[in-house]
Amino acid sequence: MASTLSSRLPHLPSKPVFPHSNSGSTLLHFTSKTRFDQSRFRCSAGQTGFFTKLGRLLKEKAKSDVEKLFSGFSKTRDNLAVIDELLLYWNLSDTDRVLDELEEVLLVADFGPKITIKIVESLREDIYAGKIKSGSEIKSVLKKSILDLLTSKAPKTELSLGFRKPAVIMIVGVNGGGKTTSLGKLANRLKREGAKILLAAGDTFRAAASDQLEIWAERTGCEIVVAEKEKAKASSVISQAVKRGKEEGFDIVLCDTSGRLHTNYSLMEELVACKKVVSKIVNGAPNQEILLVLDGTTGLNMLPQAREFNEVVGITGLILTKLDGSARGGCVVSVVDELGIPVKFVGVGEGVDDLQPFNAEEFVDAIFP
Repeated sequence: MASTLSSRLPHLPSKPVFPHSNSGSTLLHFTSKTRFDQSRFRCSAGQTGFFTKLGRLLKEKAKSDVEKLFSGFSKTRDNLAVIDELLLYWNLSDTDRVLDELEEVLLVADFGPKITIKIVESLREDIYAGKIKSGSEIKSVLKKSILDLLTSKAPKTELSLGFRKPAVIMIVGVNGGGKTTSLGKLANRLKREGAKILLAAGDTFRAAASDQLEIWAERTGCEIVVAEKEKAKASSVISQAVKRGKEEGFDIVLCDTSGRLHTNYSLMEELVACKKVVSKIVNGAPNQEILLVLDGTTGLNMLPQAREFNEVVGITGLILTKLDGSARGGCVVSVVDELGIPVKFVGVGEGVDDLQPFNAEEFVDAIFP
């Protein structure tokens, strides 16, 4: 068995260790070539400083990567550029025509009818009340309205990792949204900031999923737990990974899961099982973060998926992917307004560094320069 796996995974040369599994399935733990200073990452319930520092580092890195965010939203920004033309020669007699056109532009960018009408009618009131007197003021109020909505509905966009190690982040979503790729990019970002990361290959349905995650493990220098047998239970793989994370002092366990339609009840229940096994191992932390990956190119069509996933497992944050290939960046605002769930990361490119921590102010500036 070991020799077969070695030939299949030549980049993972360490010897497999066979731990006991409550589910009866055998799991293989592979150790990457990277060696870690165990004393530096010793687990302690009172050691809250590490995750606080990690969150600060991620925020600082995001600020330095503003250009990536700006570039990633170029298509949305190009579509919204017509707003500047509309407002350039605005005068009071043209108000209704200009606002009607503004409404159409926002709808095309997938801000959604509810938000669009609310913003436009508020602008109309302020203009006729004499509170807004120029085109530049209209744009400023428009940007402020969107920023206020994002920050009031879901203000906490940073990762919430609690205080017990290991923190657990479970990545969920439908097929094709970019779950495994997002997980790999997130692992890369967290690892670079000094976190000791363990990956869990919980996507036991898709044949190539484990191979894909193993490539990410090698690429990022992280360690990984995979199932040996086909059709192993995802909850069993994740359980073993979290146990190992706790025993060996890992900071964060990143768990991949199988893609599933939000209408498939049995597969959705599997996510509940995964959540439960984690809560049994890490007391008081039934998955500090459950991040739902949504394909930004689907625009407002993502909302039914998000509602269903949230109802079943309780989503704590969103990762919106492929926004660089879409002119529908307004969906970021729509999903926050509809669900009150914060966007924590946005995918703005295909590079390993193109998963960016979400910052509401920088997002608004990127789409309305």
